[in-house]
Amino acid sequence: MLSEKMQSVLNKQIRIEAESSQIYLAMASWAELQGLEGVSQFMYAQSDEERMHMLKLFKYINERGGHAQVSELNAPPLEFGSIKEMFETLFKHEVFVSGTINELVHIALEEKDYATHNFLQWYVAEQIEEEAQARTILDKINLIGNDKGGLYLFDSDIKQLTVVSSVAPPA
Repeated sequence: MLSEKMQSVLNKQIRIEAESSQIYLAMASWAELQGLEGVSQFMYAQSDEERMHMLKLFKYINERGGHAQVSELNAPPLEFGSIKEMFETLFKHEVFVSGTINELVHIALEEKDYATHNFLQWYVAEQIEEEAQARTILDKINLIGNDKGGLYLFDSDIKQLTVVSSVAPPA
């Protein structure tokens, strides 16, 4: 059984994951309008993944006797200035999400809720991977600079981008 506090903070995380999905969706739309098909496909897939993260939390709360809740979401930005600015925004957001996951782990330990602590370890590992991926993409964008040919190749290559985290389970 979840404590009221644990249920409350997990429901806040549901909102964060849902907003993350919306942010990626807005980025997908913006990239599509810029003619960046590969980046757009990548962002649509990321949006779906964030929604899955939200649903996983949703199910967990209900399975533990809590009440998972849908809440109002903040609207994401619709314009990103440049591809570099968009990926910088993405990276900063992933760092923020990592912080919120770490806070959940801290609360779970304080409450001696070892089931939730165990459940959250998946999110901890996932965030390491998300940050590494965002950092890798930013590194590539910085290498490209203002080279349109490089951006064209990057847009094509991002469809196959895979970043293997140090905590990822072996394939």
